[in-house]
This record gives sequence, C-alpha cells and structure tokens, in this order.
Amino acid sequence: MIYTITLNPAIDRLIKIKGTLTKKLTNRVQNVEYDLGGKGLHVSNVLTKFNIENEALGYIGEVNQQLMGNILAKKSIRHHLLVEDGASTRECMVVMDDTNAGSLMITENGFHVSEKSHYKLIDFLNQFVTKKDIVVIAGSMPPNYTIAQLQEIINTIKSKNSFIACDLSGEALAAVVDMGINFIKPNQYEVQVLLRDTNTTLIQKIEELARLIDYVVVSLGKGGSYVAHKNAIYHVSSPSVQEQNDTGAGDVFVGTFIAQLVKGKDLQTIMKYATGCAASKVTKHNSTDFDVKEAESYFDRISIKKLGSDDYVVS
Repeated sequence: MIYTITLNPAIDRLIKIKGTLTKKLTNRVQNVEYDLGGKGLHVSNVLTKFNIENEALGYIGEVNQQLMGNILAKKSIRHHLLVEDGASTRECMVVMDDTNAGSLMITENGFHVSEKSHYKLIDFLNQFVTKKDIVVIAGSMPPNYTIAQLQEIINTIKSKNSFIACDLSGEALAAVVDMGINFIKPNQYEVQVLLRDTNTTLIQKIEELARLIDYVVVSLGKGGSYVAHKNAIYHVSSPSVQEQNDTGAGDVFVGTFIAQLVKGKDLQTIMKYATGCAASKVTKHNSTDFDVKEAESYFDRISIKKLGSDDYVVS
C-alpha cells in the first residue's frame, strides 16, 4: 500500500479569464472549475490513474467537507482524511487567460490543526503502516503545525521500516533530510538554501544529499531535473510543450516516479515517465490532468545524460 499524507490540503478554484489578464481593468471570467489541491492529494490522483493501490491521509475542514468529498469521489481517490470541526479547507485560486502564458496562483494559508487530530493521524500510522508500504508526505504545513509534529510523523513511519518520500520545502525539508528518508524533490533554489556552504556547486550539494538519501530529484523548471541515485547523477531534459497551467506538474512527477518505482521499472524508464507525465500535465488547464500516452510520445524528446560522461543514456 502507498499512503500519501497531505497536512494542508486545498481545493483549487480554476478561473479562466477572457482575453489577457490585465491589472486595473475588468477581467471577465469565462468559466470556473473546482479541482483537487494539495501535493499529497495530487500524488494520490496520479497513483490512482496508474492503478496503484493507495490511500490519502491528512486533514480537511468540516465547513466545505462535502465539496472536497465530491472532488475526491469524482477522481476515485480512496482516503482517510481527518475532519477538523468548524474549519474550512483552504482554497487556492488559479487564474489563467487566453495567452497560454502560464497560470497565476493565489493561496489561502489553511486552518489550525488540533492536537487531537494530529494524534489521530499518529494512531492511524501506528496501526496500519507496515514495512512493505511507501509513505509520501508532500505539501505545505498548516499554520500552527510544528516541526516537532512533522518529525513525530516521520519517526512513527520510520519505526515501521517503510520507504519514506518527502516533497517538502523550507524548514520542513531541512528537518527531514537528516532523518533517514528515502526520496526528496527540492528545486535548485531550495538545495542552495538547504546546504549553505557557498564554496560548493549545485552538483556538489546534490552529491552530498545523495549520500544521505536514496533518491534525490532536483527540479530545474523548464531545464528539466537532476536525479541522483547510487553514486550517479543524471540530467534529464524536459520536452518543450505548449503551457496552459503548470500547477501540479511537480506532483505528477513525484506520483509517476513512485508509481514506476512500485512497478519495478529501471531508473531510466522511471525518469522518462515522470518527466513525460509532468510535461503532459503542463498542457492541461486544470491542476491534475495528464495523459500517459501523450507522455510516452515525448520520450524521444527527453534526453538523459549521466554527468561526467559524454554518452546519453537511452531506455
């Protein structure tokens, strides 16, 4: 079983503006659509599309519980989300226009999670997680959530000897790096902050992280990614596509990477599927959609180069 944990879920409100989004003018809305928000929930959506058994964990608010429930049901996502009384799951407004120049995101902070809810999650992990499972913790922290609480979650999972993947940032990312987790996906700027030694290059910092963590993926935006595993670092290029909405592309990468890992694929195949599916996501207008066949059609436009070698690796 794969469990995803989204500590600060969201409901994405996708707003399509007619024409070009312009300040100080009336920007008229063509249509509004609701979609799943929160990195861990996005990962669960990807795993579900790959027919990988998974269950989404985390916290949602009571006030708009029905709306979130309808979205989860539409996407056939199995979940055990703890409901916080009197709270409302945050909304993320994603604004797009007719220029296809990318999206603008405006996010709410989220609600305060009670200590009672936190320990309900700990109890669930203690009861159900086993060494055969994978746990993916992804996304931002609720406003009042502490690093100590995050570490308690990590330690609970580690006590089960489970594979732990984290897509976190800032202080949360720094806190888990030394805890013996198995997968991280920072971007290049987060790596620079994570390891403050100014005398080392980005690649040297990735090498240092790879000595601690089995799989290190560093996002380079349109420049693709670096993937480090077993004393090797690869640069993976990203195919050029017509961008509509890049929201959720990184989550599709993580979900696809984990899905292919579970399927027992070799690393080169994993990297191509993850990169291709993320590129497919960028071409869609909502926060979660991607097409596997479309991703496969990008494979010949994705190069994988092992650093330190002039040879390109092909799958």
